[in-house]
Amino acid sequence: MTSLSIIRILLDGGLVVLIWMVQLVIYPSFLYYRTENLIKWHKKYMSSFSFIVIPLMFGQLGISICQLITQPNTYTFISLLIIIVLWISTFIQFAPIHLNISNKEVNKKMLISLVNKNWIRTFLWSLLFIYSLFKTNFI
Repeated sequence: MTSLSIIRILLDGGLVVLIWMVQLVIYPSFLYYRTENLIKWHKKYMSSFSFIVIPLMFGQLGISICQLITQPNTYTFISLLIIIVLWISTFIQFAPIHLNISNKEVNKKMLISLVNKNWIRTFLWSLLFIYSLFKTNFI
């Protein structure tokens, strides 16, 4: 197993743990805040969370691109494709919702939608991690 593969497994695993925490704990907890408290908490959450998730996502994307260039095969192509779909989903679906919350435009329906839509990213990051484990013969 190459160093890139080990780093990739660590990044994929980190993002899987993170997305499951977001899906099962963080996003559902938004429903328990009063609007004014959610808006205050959300500002702190976004700055703290970004500090963790941005390096992981950029690292995963960078390693995936390197793997596709150095080891062009079905695994590296499909992995990069899934990562691109995750990025598009994040910026098209989730960034606007978080922007709305930051702009004090929040309601229960939107928060429920956030949780429901996030199942897609949870599934894709989980699938990608499992796919990486099998394709790199980690397990």
